[in-house]
Order: sequence, then C-alpha cells, then structure tokens
Amino acid sequence: MATRIRSDIELKLVETAIDTLPGGEFGNGVPDIVVREGHGGRVWDESGNEYVDFLLGSGPMLVGHSHPQVLDAAQAQLVKGTTFFANNRQGIELAREIVAAVPCAEKVRFVSTGTEADAYAMRAARAFRKRDKILKFEGGYHGMSDYALISLAPKRPGNFPQGVPDSAGIPRSVQSEMLVAPFNDIETAQALIREHHDDLAGVILEPFQRLLPPVPGFLEALRETTSEYGIPLIFDEVVTGFRLAYGGAQECFGVMPDLCTLGKVIGGGFPLAAIAGRADIMAHFDRNLVGDEGFLTQIGTLSGNPIAAAAGLATLEILKRPGSYERLFRTGQDLMDALTELLKRSGLPAQVVGMPPVFDVVFASGTMKDHRDTLRGDAEMLKRFNSLLRERGILKGHSKYYVSLAHTPEDVRHTIDAWASALEELSKTVEHKNRHPKPL
Repeated sequence: MATRIRSDIELKLVETAIDTLPGGEFGNGVPDIVVREGHGGRVWDESGNEYVDFLLGSGPMLVGHSHPQVLDAAQAQLVKGTTFFANNRQGIELAREIVAAVPCAEKVRFVSTGTEADAYAMRAARAFRKRDKILKFEGGYHGMSDYALISLAPKRPGNFPQGVPDSAGIPRSVQSEMLVAPFNDIETAQALIREHHDDLAGVILEPFQRLLPPVPGFLEALRETTSEYGIPLIFDEVVTGFRLAYGGAQECFGVMPDLCTLGKVIGGGFPLAAIAGRADIMAHFDRNLVGDEGFLTQIGTLSGNPIAAAAGLATLEILKRPGSYERLFRTGQDLMDALTELLKRSGLPAQVVGMPPVFDVVFASGTMKDHRDTLRGDAEMLKRFNSLLRERGILKGHSKYYVSLAHTPEDVRHTIDAWASALEELSKTVEHKNRHPKPL
C-alpha cells in the first residue's frame, strides 16, 4: 500500500480552508484533499498523490476529465466571450439536441444548477395545475431548495405522508406543502395520489433514487395514476440524464414523464442544468402564451452560458458514438461483479447496490428497495472503507461510484486490488473488535 504524502503546500491550503470556510470545505464533504488536476479517469491532489477518480465532480465528468474534444469546444468559445445574458448559438443548439434525445422534451429552459432546475420544475407544475402540494419520495434528492429538503435523509423517518425538514432555516409552512411516500411502494404511492389528487400540483422523483433502481412496475404505476388525474409527473434526471442511456432513465426504463430536470452531464463539467418537458407545461415560462397570471418568472445571469453549452454539446457528441454506453455499462458491471465477489469472500454483511454507471456498497444484508432499508447500513464501516480506499489511491464520495468512459482496464485492476486490500484490513478490524469488545 502506497503511503499518502501530504506536502507543505497542501497542508497550508487545508489550514487556510479551515480558517476561511465553514467546516473547512465547500460543503461537499471532502475536506481533507485538495485536488490539483484531473485527466481521463484520474485526479491528482496538491501533494502529487494520484487517484482513480470515481467522484467525477459528483458525476458531470462522464467522458473523463480534460477530454480534448470538450476542452477544444470550451476554449474556442472562451476567446469569443464568456457570457452574454442573451441567446447564443451554443445554447440553442444544445436545446435542440436535448429535444431530439430526451423522450419527454418538447421545450427546454436552461438554468445553472440542479437545485434551480428541480425548484422550477415544481413551480411549473404548480403554475400548470393551479395547485400547491407536491408528492416526493423519502430519500429522494432534488437539490437544496426548501421544498426539496423535506425528507431527503431523515434520521428518524416520520409517518407517511408527513415529511420532516432536513435542514435548519426551513419555514414550517413548507412542510405542509410536501407529501412524502416510500420509494418503490406502488400501493402507498397510488393511494396517496388518489387521496390527495385535488390538491396535488405534481409528483417528483428520481426514477433511479440515489442507488436504488425502481422495482418492476413502479414507474409504470406512477405514470398510469398521475395520468388518470392529469397530475404532472416529474423525473429528476440531474444524475441519470444521458447517463443510464442517451435519452436518460426515461429511455432506459421505458416510462415517459411530463417534465424532467437535467444537469451534470449536459454541462460537460461547467455549471449548467435544464428543465425540459411538455410544451403546454413549459408554456408557463412564456408570458405571451399564458398571460400575466400564468407566467412563471425565471431569470438567471448564467443560464444557457455559451461555454457550458459548448462543453455540453461536445460531451453529448462523444456519448452518441457507437458503443459508448455498451462500454460504460461493461466497465461498471465488471466493477460491480468484482466488488460483489470480494465482499462475499470477506464474510462482511454487505452488498453492492445500484446500476453499472452508478453504484456503491451498503454494509447490511437484506433487500434494499427504499430509503429506510438503506438506513440499516453501517455508516461508520462505509466511512472507514472509503478512508482505506483513499489511502490506496481511490477517490469517491460518501456514497456512489460514478463510472466514466475514461476509466481504463488498468483503472479497473487498480480499483479491484485496492478493494481487496482494504476489505482485508477492514475484516481484521471487525474481527478484533468482536474478540475484544469495549467494556460496558
């Protein structure tokens, strides 16, 4: 195992971060590493340590860091101007590509972040339906707005459909506007929609929730029930858009929502996100079509930024190449299969959860179908495992391995070797604790 070196430069930067940033970080939960650069499927920190990167900037770098085609596109625009607060060719062409690729997309509106996209999608549903309440699913992540932070990760789940705020500073009134259902529970979700259909503006969910694939029939049942009552169904595809398939989760699972949100991949590593969907709902962004009463105000200084749009277009062009998704899924499946086998050999209660482009280990046995199931996972053991992996040159977030087209067979071999070594050490630690429990 290579020892991670900490240079004076990096230590000084960490010290400065502690002095100037709350918690010593940007809020993303990786405070003890300062990344210097990234190329392909790897990154280097300020001390020169090299890592196979499964963080990928929390997912945007699907074609890898510093891809020459993406850099060329961004640099070509950079010398022409960085932002205009006006229509530009790159943004218009990216909107056209999204409409062509994403099944539900008839119109597109750009914003800068996934949080904005999800907040505007919920607002568009409210404007369209002239209702206030939104149904979401416990554990579903829809950004950082007040509404999204109801039952994102409740430590003590409430009783459905009552949600609980996950952050300080959220008005109590917001809690009453959100209904919460368990993910993958068809009967409960349908019952809540039928009971509250007169008050519901929309239903929002990640079709692939964090690490949890939908059980057969779940998305289809939601589509059928929301259609029955004319309630917009919103797919949050900030993560899954252009990742599970070129047309996103709605193509992958064969279920088309009324609206979707996109982010991460479509900006090619730059800040860009979008709301896309049915023309009659998206019409609320156009005052000329809906009048003052129906108009949904949306203004953003960097919305449709030409550099981000150029990088996004280049990224999508790479993804459209024959064999791209087959290669992405093959790499992810090889990793999932290897980790599953290593966990089995370790004897630890653990399992791999997710799909080839996005997965992780949960240190628990039993079925994983909703947020409450994932709470059985041993969070401390996962934290320790991630720390051991970082010492072995693997970078990932608290949860999720994001797989990229740039990850090579060598990256896969390095990762498998690191898993094997880390699990061996983790198993010894667990065995020692079992033999020498702390006195009560």
